[in-house]
Amino acid sequence: MRHVTIYTTDKEYSHFLELAKNLHYVKKIKTDDEPSKDEIVSNLKKGFREMQLIKKGKLKTTSLNDFLNEL
Repeated sequence: MRHVTIYTTDKEYSHFLELAKNLHYVKKIKTDDEPSKDEIVSNLKKGFREMQLIKKGKLKTTSLNDFLNEL
């Protein structure tokens, strides 16, 4: 299998993706919108570290009411 890299403007990006999805010979479309496996693992590790700091009382959290008021 071969791959192709295409650079397009933001204006034409979504149109091109729809076009490519409708081609029967296109097997997979990978965009830069999708996080890489390394980014996902990194974000999970960061979340676990923050959770440990919160449990130890070293990181301040936002109360539920304050969080909901921000929405």
